[in-house]
Amino acid sequence: MAVAAAGVSTFALLYAPQPVLPQLAASYGLDPGRASLAVGVATTALAAAVLPLAALSERVDRRLVIVCSVLGSALLGLLLPFAPSYPALLVLRALQGVAIAGFPGVAAAYLADQLGPVRLASAVGAMIAGNSVGGMLGRLGVGFAAGPLGWRGALVLVAAVALAFASFTAVTLPATHPVRHAQPEPERREAGARAWARLAAPYTVGVLCMGAFVAIYNAAGFRLTAAPFDLTPAAASLVFLAYATGTASSAAAGRLVSRLGRARALVAALLVTAAGTALTLSTALPAVVAGLAVLTAGFFAAHAVANAWVAAEAPPGARGRAAGLYTLLYYLGSGAGGTIGTAVYGGFGWSWLIALTASWLLAGVVAVLATARPSRPAR
Repeated sequence: MAVAAAGVSTFALLYAPQPVLPQLAASYGLDPGRASLAVGVATTALAAAVLPLAALSERVDRRLVIVCSVLGSALLGLLLPFAPSYPALLVLRALQGVAIAGFPGVAAAYLADQLGPVRLASAVGAMIAGNSVGGMLGRLGVGFAAGPLGWRGALVLVAAVALAFASFTAVTLPATHPVRHAQPEPERREAGARAWARLAAPYTVGVLCMGAFVAIYNAAGFRLTAAPFDLTPAAASLVFLAYATGTASSAAAGRLVSRLGRARALVAALLVTAAGTALTLSTALPAVVAGLAVLTAGFFAAHAVANAWVAAEAPPGARGRAAGLYTLLYYLGSGAGGTIGTAVYGGFGWSWLIALTASWLLAGVVAVLATARPSRPAR
């Protein structure tokens, strides 16, 4: 529960400015491109900071890193709406991105230390469920509160809620268990080298699956507000309610792993994601909405399984770095894949975007089948 609460706090804060970018642009006299930096600066700072903070967690208490991350990012969120200028707001967002990086880069390694491999997939699934709830609540909460409260009041409201979740984490998160290395040093190094090689599959999935997911959601708003759907921007923003299916699927990912094993569970989740993308090719709005719900469920399940895979297979003395590298690749996939996919949609249309993202997902399936060692369901 403490880790899930940290996920709600973290991802509500990370994406909170996204729904109010037009109001930010009007308030500071910005064009859309400069306004979007309010999101991009934070995610870029997160990606830059995640590996150093993950390495730091190998030397200090992982619990301390997580608690400082969630409390620091929430307190910076309370300051954000009072920035006297847009450059000052961007500085605060960059600092917030650095603070946020301490949670996604360390949490899976912390859970692996605490729980061991048998319970890890379920625990990481619960954490990813918290992440999806936070991302959904942050976007929808700010979007709906901006009308009566203005963008500044909406951001204060979300930051206050995030601080409440962060405080719960700080009070209830269990102390870190020390990691003991039972193998002699030469054997541990050899085992570590084999473990790093086995991480190629989940790392590949992290890049490609996140890129496909962000590309589709980036373009979905443009498609739904254009013919033949012609939805209002407010109605189109309701597609983020599909994140609820991701909350359910990520929470259930541990049960899927226990029945199928990691490799088969990950392949199944990727194929579900690909099936969801295919459904969105329809020109019937209910089918498109259903497709978004299915691909969101598949994506979050795949993310939960891949993230847990990294934490479970990483060398015990390098779990923080391994988890941090997964997070870095995940956000690189978000930035690069989202940009490439949106450009393909703008130049060639929705069908070409779906063909591209489906090819990325199928490449992830090939990577899992080619590089993953056989795994048996957990007993």
